[in-house]
Amino acid sequence: MEQTKVLFLCVHNSARSQMAAAFLEKYGGSRFTVESAGFEPGTLNPLAVAAMKEVHIDISGNKTDSVFDLFKQGKLYDYVITVCDESSAERCPVFPGVTKRLHWSFADPTGFTGTIEEKREQTRQVRDRIENKIIDFLKEFDHPE
Repeated sequence: MEQTKVLFLCVHNSARSQMAAAFLEKYGGSRFTVESAGFEPGTLNPLAVAAMKEVHIDISGNKTDSVFDLFKQGKLYDYVITVCDESSAERCPVFPGVTKRLHWSFADPTGFTGTIEEKREQTRQVRDRIENKIIDFLKEFDHPE
């Protein structure tokens, strides 16, 4: 069976795209080849790393990748899914051969304000929304229309 290739994108590849990729790898298993990248790759967001650890997924060893490097390598994807705001999603390069481009809008944990515990809780909410979106996405493969 041929694997479905999915690329998750956000601005820094530090939280949302990393979480989405990890959840798709967990729930989608060997049916998918999953990568994540950013427009301006930075460092992993420690709040995202901690939130994922709470659900027994370790992303602490992940590196952040540039979407433009993947594009230059000529990589092909069945799905390119942006998980950032609309203005950032518009900067995504057009990948040749992409079957579907989806946009899922999630708040950026780097912009959260408040106490550390409030930021943690906001990050958990984003994590849970991403997990639910991945589960819904997989239903399309289990029950294609």
